[in-house]
Amino acid sequence: MPANGSAAGPSELVRSMRDLTGVVQALSLARDLPAVQDIVRRAARRLTRADGATFVLRDGDRCFYADEDAIAPLWKGQRFPLEACISGWAMLNRRPVVIPDIYADDRIPHDAYRPTFVQSLAMMPIRTAEPLGAIGAYWATHHVPGSDELELLAALADSTAIAMEHVAVLADLEDRIARATADLRRLSLTDPLTGLLNRRGFLELAEDLRCRCARRQQPSQLLFVDLDGLKEANDRFGHEEGDGLICRAARILDRTVGPEAVAGRWGGDELVAFLPGTADPAGVVAGLQRAAAADNAAHPERARLAFSVGSSAVAAGDLRSLERLLAEADSAMYAAKRSGRVAARPR
Repeated sequence: MPANGSAAGPSELVRSMRDLTGVVQALSLARDLPAVQDIVRRAARRLTRADGATFVLRDGDRCFYADEDAIAPLWKGQRFPLEACISGWAMLNRRPVVIPDIYADDRIPHDAYRPTFVQSLAMMPIRTAEPLGAIGAYWATHHVPGSDELELLAALADSTAIAMEHVAVLADLEDRIARATADLRRLSLTDPLTGLLNRRGFLELAEDLRCRCARRQQPSQLLFVDLDGLKEANDRFGHEEGDGLICRAARILDRTVGPEAVAGRWGGDELVAFLPGTADPAGVVAGLQRAAAADNAAHPERARLAFSVGSSAVAAGDLRSLERLLAEADSAMYAAKRSGRVAARPR
């Protein structure tokens, strides 16, 4: 394009239009904002025959110079108040601006431009209604962009606005899908009655924790908890009260073992927990029994809460499988139920 801004010849204009068509197609396939930025910064410079181009995003009350393609560095990565830069002027006024001589225009922050090569510029807002940003084209010599250049820059800005809106919709959709997938996974691992992990969830997360403890040479323990008297509670108070008894036991177990442990409902009236960093189960089990006693005292009219607990202690470096630990703790729990006390299976 000639420096005086005269119109391009037919063949040059055809090439530019073909180039723009390719850019629009590329933008339609962009899946994120960085891809849009990369396409636009290169296309803006190429379509306007400029010495540099910037991709500016509106960031609240500031202009963020997100990307650039230029013969020398401009302002990539910097933020300026909207009122302090020409890209902000284009966004606030919702219209393009052409400045043939930047040092003859008081809208230009001259101190910011002196270290650069820029002598002339054109700035095009990305969307006129509530602009999302702006595209800048810069020349190292005094230059008046012609109508063809400005029309190409406007078409690029319009296509960019569509692409950015598409990317935002796509990102929102992907976020919704990710949340829905996470919710489905959480539901698939959660016991609907107690809110603890179900058997599948416990096996998966407890195995991860067991392996982590083994790598760190950290002691741990597995508890197998049986709720005593559930059948009697169901017979006397009804199954709704029996379900409430299971939920009370689950809450007590979850609070007692703490956030670092993995707790779950094994099935029926059986609960399990894997605790890192605890070599002696006596303190944890005592805590369970105290909490059960306090709950019974607070609700004397309800079914009485009582546990039989078995444990399997895991010393540092112990590589027994989770299945074996579960079997040993289960066996210890039944021994405790028969004897009416807590039983522990040492290594």
